[in-house]
This record gives sequence, C-alpha cells and structure tokens, in this order.
Amino acid sequence: MPDPSTSLDSLHPPVPPISSRAEPRFASAARKGALADAFQEQGEDYDRLRPRYPDAVIDAVLEQVPSGPDGGAVRAIDLGAGTGKLSWALVGRGLDVTAVDTSAAMLETALRRVPSAPDGEHPASAGGATVGEALAGGALATGTPTHGAPAHTASTPMAPAHTASASAAPTLTTHLAPAESTGLPAGSAELITVAQAWHWFDAPAASAEVTRLLAPGGVLALVWNMLDVTIPWVHRLSRIMHAGDIHREDFLPTVEAGLELTDRAVHRWEDPMRTQDVIDLARTRSYVITASEERRAKVLANLDWYLHEHLGHARGSLVGVPYRTNWFLYRVATGGAFAPNLAS
Repeated sequence: MPDPSTSLDSLHPPVPPISSRAEPRFASAARKGALADAFQEQGEDYDRLRPRYPDAVIDAVLEQVPSGPDGGAVRAIDLGAGTGKLSWALVGRGLDVTAVDTSAAMLETALRRVPSAPDGEHPASAGGATVGEALAGGALATGTPTHGAPAHTASTPMAPAHTASASAAPTLTTHLAPAESTGLPAGSAELITVAQAWHWFDAPAASAEVTRLLAPGGVLALVWNMLDVTIPWVHRLSRIMHAGDIHREDFLPTVEAGLELTDRAVHRWEDPMRTQDVIDLARTRSYVITASEERRAKVLANLDWYLHEHLGHARGSLVGVPYRTNWFLYRVATGGAFAPNLAS
C-alpha cells in the first residue's frame, strides 16, 4: 500500500480552488490534437465506465425539438458520438440517429451495444463478437447511405451504412467523419447533439456545419457530464484523476453568432460505481491515457489510497459518484435575445 507521506504527491498539497474555466485550456493545437486522439482505442472502457446521460436531461431537450418530416420520426445527428451512449438513448425514444465520429473503434463499440440492455451492460460485446458476427446473427441490419459521403462501420471502412434495427423502427447509423465537415445532406436533422465533445471541435467550423445540417426550426443540444466538484470529496477526487473537463458553474460554450442560445439548465445526480471502476474511470481520461507508465501508476495508486484508506470505502463496494449535467440548446439565429436562466 502506498505510504501517503512519500508517494501521494497529488493528495498532500492544498487542493486548488474549484475551476474558474469556461472551457478546457490546451498548451497548443498539437497538444489538443494529441489528447483528442488518445480516445481512439478506448471504446470498450469508455463505454463501460463513463456515465450515461440522465433521462431528465434527454426529456427536457426533446420537448423542444420539432417533429420529423411529414410527422415521421425525428432525425438526429449525434456529433462526436463516441460509443453511442447518447445516440442509443435517442433511438430508444423513437428517433432516427446518425452517429458521427472520427474513431472507427468507438463507432464499432456503438454498433455492438444492445439497445434493450440497461446502460453499461453490453451482451453483444461480452463474447467478443465483431460487427460482422453481429450482422450474421441478425442483431444489425444493413442499409445504403443516401448522402454524398459514404457512411462507415467501424470494422469495415468504406462499407455501406449499418443500422441497428429494421427500417420500420428507429435506426442507428454510424458515419465516420469529422464534426466540422460531415458530408451529410443540408437540412437533414431536426436535432443535432454533441455530448462531452464540443470542446474538442473547431468551434467556428463546427458551428457552420451545424447551421448547414439543421432543418428549419431544428435544435442543437450541447451536453456535458462533469463531476460535481461543489462536494469537497469529489473535488479532491477530480484533482487526483486529472479530470480536465470540469468548468465553472456558469460556463458558456464557445458557439458562433449564427446560433443563438435558447435554453440551458444544470441537472445534478449520482452514478453508482464500484470502487475499482472509479479507479478505472481515470484510465479513460486523456491526461492519464497519454501519461508515462510511471505517472499513470502513481495516479491510480493515489486513487486506490484515497477511496479505500482516506475515505474508508470497502474494496468493491458501491459509491454514489455525484455528477452535474450541463445542457445548452441553440437554434439558428433570428435576431432575438435570450436571458440565461440557470436551473438546478
């Protein structure tokens, strides 16, 4: 067991104040790119350990989304979709969703999710099935993309789009592309979502692409899950695991003038996790992924000591990890003004 007097360097200095940042700071564009690329092969761990998006937040967003064409299903584009946590939640509410990401590994994980399983349980991937095996077993159906840029499955680049249900039901289609230049048709979505990813994008280019993709009356929803550092033990936890995506309570994303803010709120909740999963959660953080082996081991040892000795949790016990979910809704600007109103 680590000796706190010698090895736990991130615990003994005074804990810095709660972040006053409105967005992450990166030393350079190259460093930002390197940290973003760190997630490319993290699909399974990211999907298992990162928190879901609360039903209350999804419901609040969908209340403000217009109907789909001719009263049909709402069309959604999930930019920076990753492993499809939010994408599948939208499919479960009857939306046709295109999950867009630059990581083939992340999109493959998204296709291997089972929409009927509770969040965090993935029977389709438990046995190591590939996307091709899932297709052979009937878990996924194939379709042909209607847009100019070809859709991709994670395991077969340049293949036709793959959807996760029959055409009569809501579908999930994966599309390998950057958020700033998707190649998807103009006006093709009543809802565009970006969960945990907008700060990785080039904001001016992504804003322009969103404006192009939104159908008349469409909505952009930006969503972040963040550790609730207003709780002292969580604040210290966030510092030990180097959680860099925590912003001040009243932060506003950087969005270009062509989009206007129409609503925003904060939702607080808890994610129950085993203590080992809390430690492993740090492995999905870009800082830890890109750290040296020595530094990574020290961070994980510090977390082990903090949870089991300092906080006194039994190994393997459940811990309610407090989160706050910030969400922001935008529409194409019409010249009106919006007065922010934070809710808890």
